[in-house]
Amino acid sequence: MTQHSGFVTTGQSGLNWNHPALKLFQKAKKHGVWNPQAIDLSKDAKDYAKLSDLEQTVLQHLTSMFVAGEESVTLDLLPLMLAVAREGRIEEEMYLTSFLWEEAKHTEFFSRVLHDVFKVKKDLHSFHSDAYKQLFYQKLPEAMNALLTDTSPKAQAIASVTYNMVVEGVLAETGYHAYYTMLERNNLMPGLREGVGLLKLDESRHIAYGVFLLSRLVAEDNSLWNVIEMRMGELLELVLGIISDIFTRYETMPFGLQIEDFVEYAATQFARRSERIERAKKQTLAEILGEDVEMVA
Repeated sequence: MTQHSGFVTTGQSGLNWNHPALKLFQKAKKHGVWNPQAIDLSKDAKDYAKLSDLEQTVLQHLTSMFVAGEESVTLDLLPLMLAVAREGRIEEEMYLTSFLWEEAKHTEFFSRVLHDVFKVKKDLHSFHSDAYKQLFYQKLPEAMNALLTDTSPKAQAIASVTYNMVVEGVLAETGYHAYYTMLERNNLMPGLREGVGLLKLDESRHIAYGVFLLSRLVAEDNSLWNVIEMRMGELLELVLGIISDIFTRYETMPFGLQIEDFVEYAATQFARRSERIERAKKQTLAEILGEDVEMVA
């Protein structure tokens, strides 16, 4: 689309205020306006200083994956926004504008944790395993940037599965579970816990949009479910590999962390996302557009 023939907002119907994406936009304006710089991390720095070397290293490991992951999605998100804009889906694009802003804030927050709490000055790339690199260095940017030249429903489905369903809906959710397991149980680092809680709310909206987008695509073409199912299965192996790599790196895991807990948690998140999208095979597009937005995270 190189020229406009008209605009939704000046058409007879105007914006669809009941559109799921526009409802998410309202939620983003209400709940997503928080400032990473305003979170008090002073108690966190004191708590961190009292931890053992192993406990500090594991927290650095987890946070290095989160901050790089947030940077990656911040860098790679624009092609999805462009693909939606090219189709003239103004309600969806309006909501997607909040995505980029929120992912940038998440990058800022975890960077603050690394520098203001952990006082890290070393290179942390060694924490990124081969499985992690396959997902964030290769699979995610490839899927997202493919939309620059191919905006087909199949390409959009692959991109959204990679970003919304797997990176955010499975791996990040499992990472939040790790933070809470380590910190909530031990009443440590209130600022980090506050920030992770705010991130989780943001990501729940992102996941909800991904569920909507994929459900819309499947309702329009049921054959896309096979593409989605195959991609999710392919990437689940990488997620489980990332979890395994963390646990095999350390002879003893601190904070009482058990690999079985996190494999089960990831598998549960995966099943929830998969089952929710598969439902769209039996739904019409009108039903998808008329559904209430679900906070599925």
